[in-house]
Amino acid sequence: PPPLLEPLFPPQPGASPGFVERVRQHKVRLEWVRAEPAGLRGAVRVLNLAYEKAVSVRYTLNRWASCAEVPAAYQPAGPADGLTDRFAFLLPLGPAAAATEAALEFAVRYRVAGAEYWDNNEGANYRLRGRQRGPPAAGPLQDPDSTAWIHFI
Repeated sequence: PPPLLEPLFPPQPGASPGFVERVRQHKVRLEWVRAEPAGLRGAVRVLNLAYEKAVSVRYTLNRWASCAEVPAAYQPAGPADGLTDRFAFLLPLGPAAAATEAALEFAVRYRVAGAEYWDNNEGANYRLRGRQRGPPAAGPLQDPDSTAWIHFI
């Protein structure tokens, strides 16, 4: 199985006390993330400053030698607080994240009313590292030139 991505930050910042107040102060905050086979799924909360807004997630797997950016989609069944909106994203990580030494970093961008706001985990970026689901299974392999079995441990 592919390695899991292990967050190096609390993966559910939206569950912490004072989260909505942090969204008010900073305009944008990561709410939660979850590693899935398809990639990294998450949600972002933004302060509802105007009807027109764009939220995206910029990420890298190689310490910013290159990066990609994906848009986040507005979630109509969002928070009932009347102050914030929720956007969901999926970072399609593919084979590049399959290495156990993979390190994913990302930051969230919120553009609204001619302004741009970032949530980059207080300047540290949101970071996740690859980790195997468990120890690799030791199993027999057959030498194609013989009928003997070779065991790797």
